[in-house]
Amino acid sequence: MPPRATHAALACAGLLGLLTTSACTSSPAPGAGGPASPRLTTTTPRGTAPVDRITWALPYGEPTTLDPAKVGDYSPQTVEANLCDTLTRMNADFTLAPGLATKVAWKGPRTLVLDLRPDVKFWDGSPMTPQDVIHSLERQKDPKTQALYGNYLSTVATIRATGPHQVTLRTKVYDQSLPKALSTSFGAVSQQSYVRRAGGGYGTAKGGLMCTGPFKLGAWKSGDSITMTRNDAYWDRELRPKAAEVVFKFLTNSNTLTSALLSGEVDGSYELPPSGATALARAGTGALHLGPSTQNVLLIPGNAASPAADRRLLDALSLTLDRTALIKNVFHGDATTLKSLVPPLTWRGDPAATQLDAAYQALPAVPEKPDLAKAKQLLAQARPVGRPLVAAIPAGDQKGLQVLTFLQASAKKIGVDLTIRQLQPTEMSSLFYDPSIREGLDLVLTFGYVSMPDPASYVEQMVAPRGLFNWTGYRNPEATRLLGQARTAQDPAASAKAYADAQASFTPTVPAVFLAATHERMFLNKRISGAPTSFAYMGMPWAAYLGGTGR
Repeated sequence: MPPRATHAALACAGLLGLLTTSACTSSPAPGAGGPASPRLTTTTPRGTAPVDRITWALPYGEPTTLDPAKVGDYSPQTVEANLCDTLTRMNADFTLAPGLATKVAWKGPRTLVLDLRPDVKFWDGSPMTPQDVIHSLERQKDPKTQALYGNYLSTVATIRATGPHQVTLRTKVYDQSLPKALSTSFGAVSQQSYVRRAGGGYGTAKGGLMCTGPFKLGAWKSGDSITMTRNDAYWDRELRPKAAEVVFKFLTNSNTLTSALLSGEVDGSYELPPSGATALARAGTGALHLGPSTQNVLLIPGNAASPAADRRLLDALSLTLDRTALIKNVFHGDATTLKSLVPPLTWRGDPAATQLDAAYQALPAVPEKPDLAKAKQLLAQARPVGRPLVAAIPAGDQKGLQVLTFLQASAKKIGVDLTIRQLQPTEMSSLFYDPSIREGLDLVLTFGYVSMPDPASYVEQMVAPRGLFNWTGYRNPEATRLLGQARTAQDPAASAKAYADAQASFTPTVPAVFLAATHERMFLNKRISGAPTSFAYMGMPWAAYLGGTGR
């Protein structure tokens, strides 16, 4: 997503360094700042018993689509990850593993070969073919698809079947981000014939889906729920679900969600609001889990015409904040400060992670305490405000409301008034891609995420002139050039240096307030177990790991 979109790669006491099993402990990455992290885990013990039904909450509301080419927000990806398999698969520890492709390898600097599994079938029993893979990728270049990830194909010249179970991508230049992108929704495979019949309705309640995942799309009751049913013929025998069905309930009100989890009406949820954390931590019905995450909390201007598009005004707002109090009181300590657009966890599995950590540490320190005198100086230099600034969050989002209320109080100390506007979940989700919805919005509070271990591809969407989330026309030719080098460099050290130089250039100028990097917060009823606790759940068939505990 806006900021929504890239995961990271980690491991505990091994080559990659930080985290992995539920016995591992985490601390902030170098330079992350903030209070010491609590104990973080990446998964829960595997559930072993069959379960008839599991009810799961979607705190961000009903998805607008489940088409893999279009999902770019929490709710749709939470569901879609269990329906549509990707060519490579994310693990709970953020490492990558084979998915629908048994092997993805470069054969020279401009040839990427995908060896496909020969035994994969769609839900209707038909085999997955190279043509399905090719169509799933190429349709994302068609403007009619309105795909979110078409930029991943910008370096691809051709996609061809080169064997009965093989697809080859010829590229214009080497692109180190391309194999990583295959683990995201970009790399999900849908049945070609079904997609063509469904047309623009593919992925909707009416148009349906046809994929290869461990669950099939069942009933979709608009305004209420989505049901997935078990795919008994799933190709990965070790991951055939123990749950016969999973029902997703749209619960956007934080109090309603907390009550449903405490009563057992709902079995689990990711993205829990901090407001319910204390009660859920003491619940007798289940347990609260914290996991590592690549999420970021940003305040970004909604359009170029707003006074908030002036970085000096944003810096003034930033200097009014007491971040130590923000993290303690709003996030209950389950976050760290953030120095740039993406947190260090994003590159934890990179061969040049140490180099990238050093570059992140070298960035200017985050002001943890307010500096009102300097804030007033910057405000005087900035574009005149002259009216209350309108800041948007989803309706019912207590966490977002708390953050903006905190900022509202601090901004008032320098004479800046904020009006908080709560948008309906579908409207909030759509505003990230529809500029007409952002008209009249000065600021948008985003809880974004990086969906693959590649910071450059995420940042590019906010920094490049045509970036999907560059809403203000921000231009930084040097940073754009360096991000391109980071993407095409074959040597990991050279790629890391290019990204580090770009980061040093865009961090002090891109129109954004870096508020925090949060941990994943998940609740699980004691009758089930197996769900990953890390943010990697967004890119893996997490519900297939769930099973009963007998409790």
